[in-house]
Amino acid sequence: MNTEAPGTLPPGTEPPVAVPAGTEPPVGVPAGNAVSGPTVPAPVGSGPTAPGPTAARRAVPSWPAPASGEESVHRELFRLNRTPLDSRLLARVEEIERDWILPLVRSMEAATDPVADRAGWQRLLAGLLAEERSGNPAGEYLAEKASRAEFTFVVGEFALDGLTEAQNFFPAVPRLPIKAQMAVMRVLIDEFGCGNLQQAHSQLYRLLLAELGLPQEPQHFLDTTGDETFQFLNVFYWLTQRAPHVEYFLGALAYLEASIPDAFTHQARACERLGIRHGRYYTEHLHIDTFHMREMQLAIKEYEAAYGLDPTRLWTGARLLSRLIGGAFDAAVARARESAGEVAA
Repeated sequence: MNTEAPGTLPPGTEPPVAVPAGTEPPVGVPAGNAVSGPTVPAPVGSGPTAPGPTAARRAVPSWPAPASGEESVHRELFRLNRTPLDSRLLARVEEIERDWILPLVRSMEAATDPVADRAGWQRLLAGLLAEERSGNPAGEYLAEKASRAEFTFVVGEFALDGLTEAQNFFPAVPRLPIKAQMAVMRVLIDEFGCGNLQQAHSQLYRLLLAELGLPQEPQHFLDTTGDETFQFLNVFYWLTQRAPHVEYFLGALAYLEASIPDAFTHQARACERLGIRHGRYYTEHLHIDTFHMREMQLAIKEYEAAYGLDPTRLWTGARLLSRLIGGAFDAAVARARESAGEVAA
């Protein structure tokens, strides 16, 4: 039986508004779709008469290219990563990544001594985290000295991350053995608030944006986000979908989950000092990412048990993400200070 609603919607057009709950749709029209054209009456005795045509829903937000046609390749790559890809667009994605991320990974691998085993990887990760924990001038400035306007600037700079948090992790799941999938999925379930909107990390970020007087939809930040942040955002699309080895992703996410509890103490302190009420986005990570750190180490252990492991790739993934997120954060704080008339440190 053909259940398709009459008429064909133009590409990119959102379907019309759903028929109200408790009302039976006209014969031949699936629930959730309204009839285009004249109202089709329901047969006698089949239930309430279907309502007349209703106003169309708002269009689904898109990721528009700039009107001038000019944008950085990292902004373009982010738009494409959030767009259904045909062969032409995928070729453009691969072209950008070939000139950006592939040389970066190769250079890191060339400068890295082989890592003997998983225990060696854990020692290297612990050393990197200890080094980062020892002091970060940008983080210390944000925590102790940044004005509300400067803090707001940094929050806006990372809005595309906070509002799309963990969405780009899912393509890695089918690349993992089942026990490693379960560990990663436990991390992802938390990121989405276990299905509770009020606990979802992206919703917590929306509340923070609203308090600071900023928009709450990601499309509003396309033109204001720096290339350093776009690189941090884009790397996970490569890691999960196109990287030749999923160990890069495992190492990168293991580093991220292990580093955030220390890194976000700066933002949490800034919220407390500035009297910002919706700082829970940061304090939640201080709590939950300690658990996520253990889950990622378990995922790596299960991957090794099932497929074997190249720990050097884990280490490359960790260093890659450390470089990109550190560069993005330092650049954001520097621009925040410049925007407020400060001299960047």
